[in-house]
Amino acid sequence: MTTATTARAVAEAVTDPELPMLTLADLGVLREVTESGDRVVVSITPTYSGCPALDTIRDDLVHALSDAGYADVEVRTVLRPAWSSDWITERGRRRLAEAGISPPGAAPRHSGPVPLTLEPPRRNVRCPLCGAADTERVSEFGATACRALFRCAVCREPFEHVKEI
Repeated sequence: MTTATTARAVAEAVTDPELPMLTLADLGVLREVTESGDRVVVSITPTYSGCPALDTIRDDLVHALSDAGYADVEVRTVLRPAWSSDWITERGRRRLAEAGISPPGAAPRHSGPVPLTLEPPRRNVRCPLCGAADTERVSEFGATACRALFRCAVCREPFEHVKEI
């Protein structure tokens, strides 16, 4: 029979459907894995509460753990505390850059209410392809809501940036 360590290792190896170069552990959405006999409970925190990939992540976790021999798998969504881009591991940040996606900087800190503005936040984003700091935002939204589209003024290549949350 499998062990809790194995159940966690199986869950940690599942990749994100929108960022397949990252595991759920790299992305920081995998919160907890507990085991009791053939039952495994996995807790995840989505990057956004309305993340469209959430059902696929759940299905991928259930399939991976079922294939590993667990008869009863439950995936729970935990929304508190909310996911932060600070939870992306250093390995995850490195893999994003290697895939041509700019990793996020430090998430903004708020001690009170978050100010609502009509303009998207300004970001100092380096090009993951050539390393230049001279970049411009093309669109606040890339392929997913958690990414913005940028273009490098030096190498002229477009790239996505994972937003700081």
